[in-house]
Amino acid sequence: MDGRPSWFDRNTWRASDRTTDLTPAAMRDQSISVVLPALDEEATVGRLVSALHPLTEGETPLIDELVVMDSGSTDRTRERAREAGARVLDRHDVLPGIEVRPGKGEALWRAVAATSGELVVFLDSDLVDTDPVALVTGLLQPLLAQPSVQLVKGCYRRPLRIESETTAEGGGRVTELLVRPLLAALHPDLRWIIQPLGGEYAARRELLESLPFAAGYGVEIGLLVDTLAHHGLDAIAQVDLGVRKHRNRSVVELGVMARQVLGALLRRTGSGVADLGEAIVQFERAAGDWRPVVTEVDDGDRPPLTAIGVDAVAGRHTGPVQPRST
Repeated sequence: MDGRPSWFDRNTWRASDRTTDLTPAAMRDQSISVVLPALDEEATVGRLVSALHPLTEGETPLIDELVVMDSGSTDRTRERAREAGARVLDRHDVLPGIEVRPGKGEALWRAVAATSGELVVFLDSDLVDTDPVALVTGLLQPLLAQPSVQLVKGCYRRPLRIESETTAEGGGRVTELLVRPLLAALHPDLRWIIQPLGGEYAARRELLESLPFAAGYGVEIGLLVDTLAHHGLDAIAQVDLGVRKHRNRSVVELGVMARQVLGALLRRTGSGVADLGEAIVQFERAAGDWRPVVTEVDDGDRPPLTAIGVDAVAGRHTGPVQPRST
């Protein structure tokens, strides 16, 4: 036996096993926001938005809001996304009275403040060779079918692309080398999450507004651990989305990501091991000598949006969101 708990079979969804009617009449009066965080993704963001935009059209659209939250791109990411039909926001546009920090978690936190859908779907903007419509509809299924589910993580096979070479497996290196061992040691219930760091997931707004957001790449593991702590394992589901291809990062970039993920985990673990908050130091060989490269750690967590008060959410979208009719 593989030892997997009953939760795994009950809350792991496979497209071939189960389907949920995603017609407007089946949406239970729940509006939907789709958010793509982006930083210098001009090569991919336009195609993703173009595929999703038709779901926002018609008398009974499936998606009420399609938002690209830009984190300071220096290329044509904003133009590409706007031309394809997204509502494009800069991170400075939202919660203008709060100083902006760098990082993915910061963008997602502000995106939640700027949108109004009762269900929020997040997709990374660097995806290639994928059907974003299938990702969105797949992630929504458990939320629509099981009222107890609060957070849905996408799971998939992750090929590894390095320069011109692609292998069928090998992606998700931070997950395999850092996160799985840490979850086994610190949060064993989460050992059964196939892609704990994946950027494709969906959640109920009530959950997202009630949880802190890690400012950097620790945002996904932070939301996962906090959902478990506040709502239990049955509040989490995962959906098999097939294959995920994206821009694989260098080992140096992954080292910075791993440092941020570790910080977010340690802040959520009563293990007696504190994060001292020190920068990560990496090394490169230059002119026959070693040169240290220092990258500061992120600034911790943003508070739950409920903690700063509704009036403070100055960037929230105020346009009409049509209620679903049953």
